[in-house]
Amino acid sequence: MAQHFEVHPQNPQPRLLKQAAALLHGGGVLAVPTDSSYALVCHLDDKAAAENLRRIRQVDDKHHLTLLCRDLSELSRFARVDNRQFRLLKLGTPGPYTFILEATKEVPRRLSHPSRRTIGLRVPDHRVLQDLLALFGEPLLATTLIPPGETEALNDAEDILARFPKQLQAVVDAGACPMQPTTVVDFSGEEPEVVRQGRGDLARLGL
Repeated sequence: MAQHFEVHPQNPQPRLLKQAAALLHGGGVLAVPTDSSYALVCHLDDKAAAENLRRIRQVDDKHHLTLLCRDLSELSRFARVDNRQFRLLKLGTPGPYTFILEATKEVPRRLSHPSRRTIGLRVPDHRVLQDLLALFGEPLLATTLIPPGETEALNDAEDILARFPKQLQAVVDAGACPMQPTTVVDFSGEEPEVVRQGRGDLARLGL
């Protein structure tokens, strides 16, 4: 059965987050809160965990997974970013934006887009998730927690536990999230392309 870690949204208990990080290091898939909605996360380098994450969401390898990073310096390890892109990224981080960028060799090929060699990256503005990332020590592979066949992300920890009692190793419960998807901007071409307008204000990026 999935474990339930109830944490304070502003001052999360390190003891509980350390337990969650240990489950991730052990190959678990967890549900965690973000600044847009709850997400499924797992270890970046664990192939079995990544396959399990895709299986829970029922998405194939053409579905862009996202790397959740603590900051821009961590993000730049996994994406090729020129000076202009870096300035724009700096305006939107941390925040509810997902940036599609050209992946570096640090990203396992199985995780990048099969035909484009791109990866989605973001730096979330959520205290609990930031603290978990700091304890975990590296980025997490993530996808929005939308149940198969549905269009809305789940936002209630009790509901998540009830729906995925055996598929998930734990739910980190920090209360409800904003329930609005991230704004997705593709930086892999000549000019930035807005793929999805979400919670992140485009004016903040000057777009």
